[in-house]
Amino acid sequence: MKKICAITGSNGYVGGAVKKYFAARGWEILELTRRPGRDFRAAAFQLGDDVSPELLAGVTAFVHCAYDFTPLRREEIHAVNVEGSRKILAAARAAGVPKVIFISSISAFTGCRSLYGQAKLAIEKIALDHGALVLRPGLVHGDDAGGMFGRLAAQIQNSTIVPLIGGGRQIQFLVHADDLAGFAENFAAGKIEIAPQILTAAHPQPWPFKELLLEVARRQDKKINFLPVPWRLVWCGLKTAEVCGLKLNFRSDSLVSLMHQNPAPDFSANEKIGLACRPFRAGLS
Repeated sequence: MKKICAITGSNGYVGGAVKKYFAARGWEILELTRRPGRDFRAAAFQLGDDVSPELLAGVTAFVHCAYDFTPLRREEIHAVNVEGSRKILAAARAAGVPKVIFISSISAFTGCRSLYGQAKLAIEKIALDHGALVLRPGLVHGDDAGGMFGRLAAQIQNSTIVPLIGGGRQIQFLVHADDLAGFAENFAAGKIEIAPQILTAAHPQPWPFKELLLEVARRQDKKINFLPVPWRLVWCGLKTAEVCGLKLNFRSDSLVSLMHQNPAPDFSANEKIGLACRPFRAGLS
């Protein structure tokens, strides 16, 4: 059977890593995106729009990575991201896609405070109801790092003074992009047979945020100095900028996620089912 993987969010860092990994292992890629490129087969898709099952006809695996960060209000986030995900997951089910994977976030957990985490949590329930495997990646890193980790690395590379928000005691769990994509590909290819469930995709070693920054600086052979900043003050500044309509690289809700992470992620099932994530130091280049 021809291996065809449809991916949403493939222009983002995580979705792009998944696309690259699958393509390198012989999968034909179908990008569902607002900005179709020329390297892969693509179909126009915008999260929140109605989706016909015909869009996914013949697809053998579907990886849903897309999340729209443009909406800021709870109602808009729900309409675009939660209901939009419901539509695309329902289309995948109606099309009879054998393997469906939803890339959630370690920020999604019962009692999470961020709107992002709450939206991902709601999508997780929909995904499970539609027979999907749910992966909650930690902070994703790897070669040519993007996303939040990439921004942190760039900040350290370009400056000797790094803001330290909230004392730097926030705990992070990390996953290499290839480990996340590799497990997803093994599941999609039928090498791993597991029931729909939620798995935390990260190495279980906790990294305090300050120690994480110091380790990245050490690998860059950089000496950095920290500038302590109260997190609520930063949040107020970000929120004010958002209310004024300014587009920022870091959102106030992302800061809420950073300051209120899951205190006890569940890694108990990982070893048994073969979800192996390398330690952070082993994955740094």
